[in-house]
Amino acid sequence: MIALDLQNLLICRNILKDKLIQELANAVSSPDDLAVTHCFAGHLMEKAEREGWSGNLIRSLFLHLLSQEGCLAAKMAEAAHGQIGSSLHNAFIHDMKKLLPALREKASDIVNVKLLDDYQPSLPQKLEATVYLEQQLEGKTNAEEITQAFLTYYSKYGYGEIASYPAFCWNTKYQKLQGIRHFEAMDFADIIAYKRQKEQLISNTAAFISRRPANNVLLVGARGTGKSSGVKALAKAYYTDGLRLIQMQKAQLCDLPKIMSSLRQYASKRFIIFFDDLSFEESDSDYKYLKSAIEGGVESRPENVLIYATSNRRHLIRETWRDRNDGQDELFRNDSINETISLSDRFGLIINYLEPTQDEYLDIIDHFLRQEGIALEREELRVLGHRWNLEHSGRSGRSARQFVTHYLGQMQEK
Repeated sequence: MIALDLQNLLICRNILKDKLIQELANAVSSPDDLAVTHCFAGHLMEKAEREGWSGNLIRSLFLHLLSQEGCLAAKMAEAAHGQIGSSLHNAFIHDMKKLLPALREKASDIVNVKLLDDYQPSLPQKLEATVYLEQQLEGKTNAEEITQAFLTYYSKYGYGEIASYPAFCWNTKYQKLQGIRHFEAMDFADIIAYKRQKEQLISNTAAFISRRPANNVLLVGARGTGKSSGVKALAKAYYTDGLRLIQMQKAQLCDLPKIMSSLRQYASKRFIIFFDDLSFEESDSDYKYLKSAIEGGVESRPENVLIYATSNRRHLIRETWRDRNDGQDELFRNDSINETISLSDRFGLIINYLEPTQDEYLDIIDHFLRQEGIALEREELRVLGHRWNLEHSGRSGRSARQFVTHYLGQMQEK
């Protein structure tokens, strides 16, 4: 059996806190104790089933810990775009020499359980970041090469959940970001019509990713027109370029300062904080957190953060005819109006979405039907589509997709 010298790690010692690593150390130190070995192997297979790991499970375990838990080198490489000091670099090489057996040798040469050599989980899956890391490690045999592969990975993806997921939510209970494991986003090619709106959205976001000046964005207009889909598509399209989407609820606005502060540490990443279907009543005061976060607060917004929001209201805060009435009670009527519109004015780019035309509506239906291998004549498409929008909520991308779902379901029933 091959020995592992994990106790002499320098900057990767945080992996020693992991329960599976502790069980592995016990199994390696007592190779003749089958109960200890099988306890470790059983728990490792449970982890592999949950995570979808395949192949050499001991290697998968160490890759997971080094990419998710990170180390001092990971933190500095992510912050400094892959460039770390020579002393830290040498310390990382030192640790890689200690970890080489776990990364290169067969699992059964470390613990005598052959099942761990080429494990096939029930539901195999690999995160995009993990695939990239394995590609970087392919063919690397010495500690220096492996060290550089990890640094390249940390520079591009970072470490932990920030590396693994394109989209996050804010966990209010634990006051931290939480990766959205099953994030569903459309491709821009599947967002039909709204060409100018897509160009504005992509252009602003591309400037942001390239570290050029970019604006906070308000997408406003008719319901079901693809405002939210466009923002989510950005996270899918620019994930490998370092863009991350953080979806928040209006009730979490008070946590914005804490979130902004936590995002400063990820210097190599760009973050869009996204509020979907945002609007306020006159009695709401939480919108002031948003005003302060965009601009005007004591602490400036981090340069790697923008705020995107969608709304059906142009000014976000509900207006009434009374607000425009000269006879209202407030002494300075213009002050009230300015307060109402000042929030939306802080978004440098406002993108307007109108209800699609009849032809655009039919084009959306046609696009998604053709994806399923169905091509209807234009007249039949027009009749069915028009009947659907009359019976439902009018023309929109959402109602078009709902029609396609209904049509496919009826076909399968027949």
